[in-house]
Amino acid sequence: VFSRTANGCGHRQVAMALRAEEDVAIADKTALKIMHEMGISCGIRRESDYHRYNSFKGVVGRAFDNVLDRDFSADEPWQKLGTDVTEFKAPWGRAYFAPAYDFGSKEIVSWSISRSAQQKEMLEGLLAKMPEAASPVMHSDMGWQYQHDGYCKTLEEAGIVQSMSRKGNCIDNGATEQVFGHIKDEFFRGQSFESFEEFKERLEAYIVH
Repeated sequence: VFSRTANGCGHRQVAMALRAEEDVAIADKTALKIMHEMGISCGIRRESDYHRYNSFKGVVGRAFDNVLDRDFSADEPWQKLGTDVTEFKAPWGRAYFAPAYDFGSKEIVSWSISRSAQQKEMLEGLLAKMPEAASPVMHSDMGWQYQHDGYCKTLEEAGIVQSMSRKGNCIDNGATEQVFGHIKDEFFRGQSFESFEEFKERLEAYIVH
């Protein structure tokens, strides 16, 4: 299980896989202890350049209240969604990843991987998958793309309630930020990609995993 991702899986993911796939009765802390005895550990979460991308450019469009107020719990899928943009730097340039993350199912239900930060592809994929009866909350930070009139109208017409973090409060979008942290650790750190096309193909395979 540990070797399924390039930089190793954390003890919680190892324990979860053992319980789900092998029907093993094991606690997270027990998995951590065994991993320590085996001499394997996931990459330590630490500050790096990839945390520095910031899409906030002031109030350039519409702003919305923080509907979630850091309550990221959801009883079922399609109740609460989160989105954000993170940046990857490689020798061939930069790439941007914009997911729609379902707090209920813990799945990335739609995404965009591009050379410029944009939301169109992510929204198209999201609307194609969203059940007709669903009316979820979509939470984001105050990035300029989430204030854009086209983005706001698309959500409104689909019956999606828009929610925004307060200015300068990254914890308000902590659930989605956490997903980025795991992707950086498990997929990106220490790896090399010859081109954007290879990066995109491998990231999409990791998302499905």
